[in-house]
Amino acid sequence: MTLRVLITNDDGIAAPGIQALAWAARQRGLDVVVAAPMEEASGTSAAMSAMERDGRVVVNDHPLPDLAGVSAYGVAGSPGFITLIALHGAFGPPPSVVLSGVNRGANAGRAVLHSGTVGAAFTAATNGCRAMAVSLDVLSAGEATAASGGAAVDAAARVRDAERHWGTAARVALDLLPRLTSAPMESVLNVNTPDLPHGQLRGVRRGTLASFGQVQMTVAESGHGFVRTSLEEPGQAAQPGTDVALLAAGYASVTAIRAVTEATDIDLTGLDEQS
Repeated sequence: MTLRVLITNDDGIAAPGIQALAWAARQRGLDVVVAAPMEEASGTSAAMSAMERDGRVVVNDHPLPDLAGVSAYGVAGSPGFITLIALHGAFGPPPSVVLSGVNRGANAGRAVLHSGTVGAAFTAATNGCRAMAVSLDVLSAGEATAASGGAAVDAAARVRDAERHWGTAARVALDLLPRLTSAPMESVLNVNTPDLPHGQLRGVRRGTLASFGQVQMTVAESGHGFVRTSLEEPGQAAQPGTDVALLAAGYASVTAIRAVTEATDIDLTGLDEQS
């Protein structure tokens, strides 16, 4: 039976990364359906948000270049919401696997909590579906700072997107798919690759989550009625073996992560006996 795969993202249906991932999945013979936000929805984590018109969530057909025969939809909703409705049959047969990406910018360290790309994968896992989040390391701290301040990201950087190595991330992700499909149900793999040709990767390594992402938010200024934030590089070096350190060294990093789970190492004994 052909594996049914949902491709989604948080960069929007027109982003180059989602097209590269869908194309690579199709080349591997997978049954592909694409559904992603109409507009960028970065930083939405696993939010359940959508825009309705006359009580219905807005969904538009959005055919993708070079993917004739692949159903693709732009949805007025967050990646997590799109993933959830896909699992309930909104776009045809429910997928067995969700591939989220290729995200523009690494999703590394504990900052993955805030990522819409990873949030879609967490939503899939919470609902009994295996998932992978896939990201390409393209954002410098300077570009991220501009974006966080509400200014447009440097136009030249966006122009360069056509020259990014989206196919490298897509190929790494599809090569890891057998590991995902043989893993326990509700598994999530978080994959990050450097922006390099595939042949220039130093390899693919298991990375632990860094204690921070590539950049951290800080309050740059606060006053009466306002707060201004910015992003800056962490003041400490990444620990060896973490996803951030592996990316900096030219490796693709893969980390097995889980969505919300109970903590069993906290003492709550005796509570059931209280009246």
